[in-house]
Amino acid sequence: MEIVLAKGAVIAVGGMVPALAIGLIGFKAMEAIGRNPDASGKILPAMLIGMALAEAIAIYALILAFTG
Repeated sequence: MEIVLAKGAVIAVGGMVPALAIGLIGFKAMEAIGRNPDASGKILPAMLIGMALAEAIAIYALILAFTG
């Protein structure tokens, strides 16, 4: 029973925190592009890399929940 609760907690926290991070990354990137549209060529690649790294954390949490 405790194992099931621990796996649920891993998936819950491992999903919420990266989702919040992805939202903040997107929000700040769009805010920066709104202030300086000429910088979008530099902002968008960095935004995508940051989102991909945050999504990788969620995938690691999912793997931990299924293998643990």
